[in-house]
Amino acid sequence: MSEQQHKLRDSVIRNFFDKEGRLKSIPSQLKKKLIVLEHLVDRLDREREYEESEINAYVRLYHEDFATIRREFIVQGFMTRENDVYRRNARSAARRWEELS
Repeated sequence: MSEQQHKLRDSVIRNFFDKEGRLKSIPSQLKKKLIVLEHLVDRLDREREYEESEINAYVRLYHEDFATIRREFIVQGFMTRENDVYRRNARSAARRWEELS
């Protein structure tokens, strides 16, 4: 990741998360949304399987709209869902904000 990308990522995290680490709002711009989603999903264990209720509880720690964020995890490729079991994908499977202009 370039220095410019590091600065952008850090700026987005600073602007969209409060001092307690809660998400103030879900960004509408795709690049910023992907940075926020990546930041959130990175705290989940790659080797673990999660039930939907666990994902909901986890997301609620950061934002009330757990359904939208959970859906975005799937749509943007950060997680997969099969038989109500959620798993983190390899980073290469998710949409890459670094590749957007």
